[in-house]
Amino acid sequence: MDTELQRPLSFRLSRRGDRNNQRSCDKDDGGELFSSVRLPQDNPVKTVWRQGIIRLVLVAAILWMLLILIVLPFHVLSYQSLLSFFSAISKKEGKVLISKDSLVLTLKAEHRCPIPVADDPDKIIIPEGKTPDVIVKDLTYIEEEDLVNNGSHFFPLFGGNQNWQQRENSFKLKPSMKVHCGFLRNGGADMNPVDTEYVKKCRFVVASGIFDGYDVPHQPSNISTRSKKLFCFLMVVDEVSLKFIKNNVTIRKDRDKGMWVGIWRLIPLKHPPYDEPRRNGKVPKILTHRLFPEAQYSIWVDGKMELIVDPLLILERYLWRDKHTYAIAQHKHHRSIYEEADANKRRKRYARPLIDLQMMIYYYEGMEPWSLKKNTVSDVPEGAIIIREHTALNNLFNCLWFNEVNLFTPRDQLSFGYIVYRLRGLFKFFMFQNCEYYSLFVLHPHTREHSSKVEWVKNLSEFKGNGSSMKESRGGFGLWTPYPKNLDSVILPPVVRTSKAG
Repeated sequence: MDTELQRPLSFRLSRRGDRNNQRSCDKDDGGELFSSVRLPQDNPVKTVWRQGIIRLVLVAAILWMLLILIVLPFHVLSYQSLLSFFSAISKKEGKVLISKDSLVLTLKAEHRCPIPVADDPDKIIIPEGKTPDVIVKDLTYIEEEDLVNNGSHFFPLFGGNQNWQQRENSFKLKPSMKVHCGFLRNGGADMNPVDTEYVKKCRFVVASGIFDGYDVPHQPSNISTRSKKLFCFLMVVDEVSLKFIKNNVTIRKDRDKGMWVGIWRLIPLKHPPYDEPRRNGKVPKILTHRLFPEAQYSIWVDGKMELIVDPLLILERYLWRDKHTYAIAQHKHHRSIYEEADANKRRKRYARPLIDLQMMIYYYEGMEPWSLKKNTVSDVPEGAIIIREHTALNNLFNCLWFNEVNLFTPRDQLSFGYIVYRLRGLFKFFMFQNCEYYSLFVLHPHTREHSSKVEWVKNLSEFKGNGSSMKESRGGFGLWTPYPKNLDSVILPPVVRTSKAG
């Protein structure tokens, strides 16, 4: 009777022990973190799946964090190398495909973007003949004027002594026109006879310039054999830059005593026409058609840039494909000249009151801030690359543009849109997106920073007394010649600063 009563108790104790042993085994197998109390009604398969999923999620999370920690430093350190890698790929194909900014997901505009150029320069068909001159058919230039008296002696001016009425008349387009366009006799910017003869054979030109020793020539890359034979690569330099280049770069001379640095033929200009190096640099940049009068097409590239796209592909993409004759990129940050003027003052690119005076004249003459109502993409270009066919109207535009640079400040981006406005839509040009502009070249730093005292001027009173020496003696006369109208009531339009960069 007693034995019969004890058997169920032993049986129950045995069952309880089995459960405790099973619980202990669970801890040993998975640790306390993954342990769970299995209720009598739990399905063993579900329990195994639950534990497996939890383990899998945690392991995946740990591996993902480790992957991020490993890749992030590599990504930061190899950022520039990655860009170079893709650039190398693009160079082999003759076009730029990718940039470092496109490797990062951001909301800002692309810095570089693909250029839809053709694949093979050898297959480019060059148009026969020239684009017909329709509006302006005959363009000639004023080359002699009365000398200017600076108080002690008379001397010629490279840009001439254009008065306000002559300036106004130059904006009225006629079939036959004669305008100021630099290169007045004995005004400076003289070429050596050997270079004058050399450039006479140049129909296709890639031109660049270095002034005051701020750069050294950068060799273009991805240039096809066809383009090397077709184009003249002309590097215009002043005497200071020529000396600097001789001291830092190997120059070879040909049998005609022409000077070469790699593919570039150096074109020294004797007798700088202006006191300000930046103003001197505008001579080959804007007046390319005057320096190289036999050229039909030209591509201007600033001296700090290394061209990385074949010039034939550039002409096909920006001119011939859609029958344009003038192409320039839009500015990355600004569309209104008043925004650009504000940025120039902030970055001390020229005397602030003189920039304001130029803008006041433009605003008085009807130049409104850029808006969607205008027929242009922007009023402000990136002028470091200019692609042109040398038609009569394009040459006239360049003359008028240069005259503003000669008359006012040397900041050419302030006057480009103004000339477009004054020609009332008759001057047609292709303004391409800025990200393509940055895909045409590699930008190199200057050898030194440019700085002059006039750039720091905040008030006109600083030009008085000893400060009068900051006034340029051969350019910018429109800033000191009384304007024929009263500007006292002119209030410049407000500027919204859309970027930190200037």
